[in-house]
Amino acid sequence: MAFLHFSLVLLLSLLCVDAAIFTLQNSCNKTIWPGILSGGGHPLLGNGGLELKPREYINLNAPTGWSGRFWARDGCMFDDSGKGKCATGDCGNALQCNGAGGEPPVSLAEFTLDSPMDFYDVSLVDGYNLPVSIIPSGGFGKCSSVRCVSDLNLKCPESLQVKGADSEVVGCKSACLAFQKPEYCCSGEFNDPKICKPTNYSKIFKKACPTSYSYPYDDATSTFTCQEANYLISFC
Repeated sequence: MAFLHFSLVLLLSLLCVDAAIFTLQNSCNKTIWPGILSGGGHPLLGNGGLELKPREYINLNAPTGWSGRFWARDGCMFDDSGKGKCATGDCGNALQCNGAGGEPPVSLAEFTLDSPMDFYDVSLVDGYNLPVSIIPSGGFGKCSSVRCVSDLNLKCPESLQVKGADSEVVGCKSACLAFQKPEYCCSGEFNDPKICKPTNYSKIFKKACPTSYSYPYDDATSTFTCQEANYLISFC
C-alpha cells in the first residue's frame, strides 16, 4: 500500500512538472530571432535564443515557478557558429543569449508563474522595437490578452529614434534610456510612485499601447493575472 501511495505521488509530481507552455509565434513578414532570459535560478528556455521564419512557431515548456522575459531580435546575421549581431535586441552577439538580456530598445513579454498565480505584462519600459502580444489559453481567472500591435517606430519622437543602416527607424528608446534623468527613470528622489508620474514621452507609448507598461510605475493598467494557463506570445 505504501508503495502504491509512493508511485501515485511520483506520477502526480511528474505530471505537474510543467507550469505552462509558451508558444512563440512569428507573425511578421520577415525572420526574427526571439531572445529569452530566465529569472535567477530558473532554467533557460529554448537555449536562450532561436530563429523563427515568417509564420513559424515553437512550443517551450516552463517549469513551476518559472519567471523571465521574451523579446524579438530583428535584423540579425549569424555565422555557422552562431556568432553575429542584430539591429535591435542584441544579446551579446550570439544566437543563443545564454543568460544575457536584450539590448534596449526592446518590446518585452514578462512572466512570473505560480506566485501564487501567474503575473504577466508587455513592457515598453526598455523601449520598443516590434509589436508583441500575450494571449492566454486554458486558464482560469480574468486571463486578459495583452496586445501592443501599434507600430511605435512610426510615431517615435526624433530624440528617441534608433535608426538602422538605411536610416529607417528600427527602434524607439524610452525617455529614461535616451536622457538618463531621474524623472524619466523613476530613480533617486523620483523613486516613488507618488512622485514619478507619466511624462509626455511615456504618454506617447501609453496612447499607442494602452495595456502595456509605459514607465516603471505604470502597474495599475499594465499587470495581468491568470492561473494554470498556457501562453501564446506573438510578434508582429
